[in-house]
Amino acid sequence: MINLSLNKKVIIFGFIFTFFSSFGQSFFLGLFNAPLRDELGITHGQFGNIYATATIFSSLLLIWVGKKIDDYQIIYYSFFVVFLLFFSSLMFSFINSIYFLAIGIFLMRFSGQGLMSHTSTTTISRFFERSRGKALSAIWFGLSSAEFILPVLITYLFVVYSWRSVWQGIAILIILFLPIIILNTIKTIKLDSREKDLNPKKNINIKSWRRREVIKDYRFYILSLNMLAMPWIATGIFVYQSFISDSKMWTIYTIPKAFMSYSLASIITLFFSGFLVDKFTSRKLITIMNIPLLLAMIVLFYFKQEISAFVFLGLVGISNGLANVLGSSTWAEIYGVKFIGSIKALTTALMVFSTAFGTAVFGLLIDKGFSIENIAFIAGIYILLSLTLLVMIRNNLEPIKLKK
Repeated sequence: MINLSLNKKVIIFGFIFTFFSSFGQSFFLGLFNAPLRDELGITHGQFGNIYATATIFSSLLLIWVGKKIDDYQIIYYSFFVVFLLFFSSLMFSFINSIYFLAIGIFLMRFSGQGLMSHTSTTTISRFFERSRGKALSAIWFGLSSAEFILPVLITYLFVVYSWRSVWQGIAILIILFLPIIILNTIKTIKLDSREKDLNPKKNINIKSWRRREVIKDYRFYILSLNMLAMPWIATGIFVYQSFISDSKMWTIYTIPKAFMSYSLASIITLFFSGFLVDKFTSRKLITIMNIPLLLAMIVLFYFKQEISAFVFLGLVGISNGLANVLGSSTWAEIYGVKFIGSIKALTTALMVFSTAFGTAVFGLLIDKGFSIENIAFIAGIYILLSLTLLVMIRNNLEPIKLKK
């Protein structure tokens, strides 16, 4: 990495941190749903309530801890996040009660899904300006790669190792690998470091909003409703993938294999979305973000054939690819980058909170006897309503330009 340009080193850092955030993501923790429930003797609904409660607390803490990325050099902040992820993964392997399950999920959601993704996306959003879209799409290949590799890998590892051994292996990998990556990529990055721009005259000076100003802006809430559709719906799908398989009478390998179509769709979408964002801006693309997710809910509602799992998750993957890039670049475009850490701490916390909401709602509806088709219908209505509001304000998403 020594001979690479600083721009490329920052992207490698973001890619790897995004990959490792997968250990706290719902698609990964959902793989441990069945063994945890079997060992602790709890129901789908009980697991969902624990998962949701722990996730809510992690999102609240993230609002404060995530803001600190604006105050410390990224190298120190990154080391803190890595050591927390290591500790969380190691502790997860020792879960033996519902209390330790709650603490373990809280720590993994906070350190993995929360801080790891927050650190990578905030670093990229701040450092890159001219090529922010392509840089964000590049780092989100990390999560897409994890989604492609890990579900099948973990499913087969369960044949050889216990779930506890798997988590211990993850902890060892984190503590041996990630510090080396930090030292070889972002050691020289400062808070005011920016990409080398070959066309500085093209940059537009826009107002940088403080978080207290953002929360008074009505656009923030409509955008958030759309941004949060993907995390809460996808989380419910990932955490309760065994319920979906049982309902559709699919084999236990159907959804893990279908994750490959989800991953491939995410990767292909990421590839194109970065270029599209840099050319057209996120503000002009945001309205199409959840249309594939809406189509996915229609497929889940109408079809039972095993092949529909691949179509349904492929469509979710397209929305995921769009959301990963647009979900970071949109805030930077509209609200500037000087205080982007505190703004993204809030939006990431809302995203984490929405995953708790999705887990709780899915678990509650499942325990109340709702079918997966009923749940897909409810999710589809949410997408449609939030999209309608967004279309109504699409012409009011321009940033405030400052005079040079």
